[in-house]
Amino acid sequence: MSSTEEIIGRSEVNDLEAILAITNTDVDALVHTVKDSADAIFTWDYEKGARPALNKLYEKAKNAQWNGETDLPWDTDVDQEKVVLANAAANGQSEMDLTGTCFEHWGDKEWLQLGIESQNWTLSQFMHGEQGALICTAKIVETVPWIDAKYYASTQVMDEARHVEVFAKYLEDKLSGHYPINAHLRMLLDDIIEDPRWDMTYLGMQIMVEGLALAAFGFMHNLTTEPLLKQLLRYVMSDEARHVAFGVLSLKEYYAELDAKEIRERQEFAFEAAVRMRDRFLQQEVWDRMGVPVKEAVSLVMATPEQQVFQAMLFSKIVPNCKKLGLLDAADGWLRKKFTELGVIMFEDWADTGEEYDQFALGQDVPAVS
Repeated sequence: MSSTEEIIGRSEVNDLEAILAITNTDVDALVHTVKDSADAIFTWDYEKGARPALNKLYEKAKNAQWNGETDLPWDTDVDQEKVVLANAAANGQSEMDLTGTCFEHWGDKEWLQLGIESQNWTLSQFMHGEQGALICTAKIVETVPWIDAKYYASTQVMDEARHVEVFAKYLEDKLSGHYPINAHLRMLLDDIIEDPRWDMTYLGMQIMVEGLALAAFGFMHNLTTEPLLKQLLRYVMSDEARHVAFGVLSLKEYYAELDAKEIRERQEFAFEAAVRMRDRFLQQEVWDRMGVPVKEAVSLVMATPEQQVFQAMLFSKIVPNCKKLGLLDAADGWLRKKFTELGVIMFEDWADTGEEYDQFALGQDVPAVS
């Protein structure tokens, strides 16, 4: 895969020039087409008893459906400026010496606008990512060879449609603008969809994209003071935890049968996804819209303790899930070394989502991610 080779061959995964050089050139297009060459697989084996853990997950999914239109309090008044100020007051901000930087002459007006743009950008990327999950899960229904996995994946298709719906509605009704899909996120989604191997769809979407999303949603859920968004995220997280568990349960069985070369290909794919997902959160589109030098702004923000914690915590679900799948230490620990380079290996012994997804059930507290 050319994008994987580009990332693995990059001399430094933190090369900011290379990261920021990746941009979308068709931001005004309403349709984006990706070639999907995977085979659609029928199975005539309808026996459900072979994978009891998947059957249990399927039953949970059937009983946990919710209606995005009627189960959320959409009549909640959301004043975006007040939300930005309340979030800042509740969570605090770094004190940095901005003398001589692009932020030197910023006042309250500019910082408030940055908070608004960041909200718009973040929720936009969540929405785009959920559409990617919708398409990828529909592909899993087509391509996975097990009937019990097809059953569960069909429930996830409905979940993802609902997630796209609620994020789009929140952006339209409560916030003040949309952003196009981030280039790093789009490239990753394209890679996942284009790969014809069914397990790569699982690995890219269920483990990497959904795993990182689960951590990001949890982070935002803990930080936001806005009650509608907090409840929306809570509902979405209850679904996402099952989705990641679905990937862990399915791939653990399949990867036990693969040879060393095949496992190495999955490790490289996971590393590519990790880098793409990390780079998507630099908000380069926001800095461009705010009219400040993008590289300088990103460099300054990345130096703050809050951003460094956030960037690391995004992998709090991914690393233990990769360990559960046997990807960390296979092939002489290749992926372990790569995750060490990214500075996220410390999460390897955290609970994997296959063990903790029950904690995300509606009505229970969200597991801490900060």
